[in-house]
Amino acid sequence: MASPKQQRIDPKKVPTPPKSGVAKSGTPKSGVAKSGAPTPPSAKPGTAKPKGKGTSGRPGGRPQAAVVKKATAADWISGARLRTLPLAVAPVALGTGAAYLLGDGEWHWVRALLALAVAVGLQIGVNYANDYSDGIRGTDANRVGPARLTGSGAAKPKAVLAVALTFFGLAAIAGIILVILTSHYWLIAVGAAAIVAGYFYTGGKRPYGYNALGEVFVFVFFGLVATAGTTYVQAGTVNTESWISGIAIGLIACAVLMVNNIRDIEQDKLSGKRTLAVLLGSRASRIVFAVFLLLPYAILVFFTLFYPNAYLVFFSLLIAGPAVVITLTAKTPPELILALKLTSLTALVYGIGLAAALAF
Repeated sequence: MASPKQQRIDPKKVPTPPKSGVAKSGTPKSGVAKSGAPTPPSAKPGTAKPKGKGTSGRPGGRPQAAVVKKATAADWISGARLRTLPLAVAPVALGTGAAYLLGDGEWHWVRALLALAVAVGLQIGVNYANDYSDGIRGTDANRVGPARLTGSGAAKPKAVLAVALTFFGLAAIAGIILVILTSHYWLIAVGAAAIVAGYFYTGGKRPYGYNALGEVFVFVFFGLVATAGTTYVQAGTVNTESWISGIAIGLIACAVLMVNNIRDIEQDKLSGKRTLAVLLGSRASRIVFAVFLLLPYAILVFFTLFYPNAYLVFFSLLIAGPAVVITLTAKTPPELILALKLTSLTALVYGIGLAAALAF
């Protein structure tokens, strides 16, 4: 009889343990436990996650978050909303034309350009501040217009706020230089009020732009204050032409804001933003828009009685008319965006045209 050492074992007769079953020690590796219940791979510390499908059933495990494209230079320029800049240029042009009447034909180009810098800086600052405030509130989550820097995640909120404050600062610097040149130091209070009003339009805990007062801000600061202020820093006083033209361009500025808010009525409702358009409703808001945009042409009749070239400004109705028709009949956001562009262009043509009529 052969000894154990001399016995040869036939490998075909030896049972093969399962690949993922029980280890030599009797401890299941990752297959079936002693009780017969499957043990998840993650139950044992140090066990690597499978490279195939994750627990969600998606390849690679958990789904990755969508990658947001970082804001480019073009995005930042778009964030300035250049199409609104006519609201800054037009009142300064009108105020300068009115000042020319008081100055016996004398132009104050340096003061006019500084007034323009104040208006443009304030306008762009308001646009970025609005982007920042609406973005952190979540208002832009329901937006249907062009994407915003903050709301889309393309730029950090602090960066957008810094840019807004930079433009407010540039407007303040231009304003201080104007104050020094004119020695009218009380104008510092007016400039400070404009900056504060611009920020709290949508900023702060209780933004007045969320309570149907946006048109009031636009009419006062981008109508009366911008026009009369430009006249005052150049002539030292304000005439009737400046006040009346300020009312006219202020109404057009209100029309720009109104058509913008008409586009966002449903989205603003969801976000709790109570604009004048939200309170009035779509139909009434469109009628109010038409009144805002056409009433300046009734005011224009006054100027035609005293200035022979003022009638030429009526040609801007070729732009304003289609804007009214589109707004009254529009059914999609792109149509209202087109009306917004036409309304801004109307402000520019009306303002520069009437300013030229006053001066020449």
